[in-house]
Amino acid sequence: MDLLDTVCDLTGARTARRGRRIQSLWRGYGEVTVVHLTDGPVERVVVKHVRPPAGAHPRKLRSYAVEAAWYAHPWPEGPERRRPRFYGTRTDGHERVLILEDLHAAGFVRTLSGGDSAQVDAALAWLAQLHAAFLEAPAPDIWPVGTYWHLETRRAELAATPDPRWHAEAPRLDAALRGARFQTVVHGDAKPANFLWSPMTRDVAAVDFQYVGGGPGTRDVVYLLGADDPRDPRLEVYFDVLRAALPQTVDAEALEAEWRALVPVAAQDFARFMAGWGRV
Repeated sequence: MDLLDTVCDLTGARTARRGRRIQSLWRGYGEVTVVHLTDGPVERVVVKHVRPPAGAHPRKLRSYAVEAAWYAHPWPEGPERRRPRFYGTRTDGHERVLILEDLHAAGFVRTLSGGDSAQVDAALAWLAQLHAAFLEAPAPDIWPVGTYWHLETRRAELAATPDPRWHAEAPRLDAALRGARFQTVVHGDAKPANFLWSPMTRDVAAVDFQYVGGGPGTRDVVYLLGADDPRDPRLEVYFDVLRAALPQTVDAEALEAEWRALVPVAAQDFARFMAGWGRV
């Protein structure tokens, strides 16, 4: 697949040229680059070019297809729910190109300034808006269970974990999260590095949706904050925004009670994953 020809075809630009390389993808699966356009819809775009190595893991390949499906799904745009605009995707075998808005050109920067509480609050509001928007309207073609560390996909890490308590606790934790009454769409990799902030307005955007899928919103919040206490005062921003954004048909009090109770469960579930990370 010729990258620049593909970019022109999908964006309608007359010509395209490579710009700076932003980063490589995990374990040599490709790269993310800026591409400059002539007579296109914008002056430049960000291109995620997936070129997997031989023997690529099927789940990793699926993650890029999930990300493309998520970007193609209608999005309730708003200042608290910003993501890159999507210009299309194309595949050739396992090779894939995704063309996205350059958020830097829109005034966003990928930086968390020393744990700036206002920036963290903006990211929490973004998650709350996402979780409220998709509570009763799940998106198709995403992971049934979001996040990259949930138990079904990390059996090998669990088997390699030396601490015996995790072998007993892991199924219970996983069952509690999967069995939650209130399920929504979670980002799945909601770490600070996957958010970008607008320094002037405090607007926030999120990127990297390879593990977007179903689950209680607690999974994202715990991962972003590193929280394990349902009384953590930082949770108030999230639940304040969530309550205001929930559909009227949802029992907000019951949802909040359930998701708060799942905070230590989600924290322990992530700790279970980390106990085995790097051992296989």
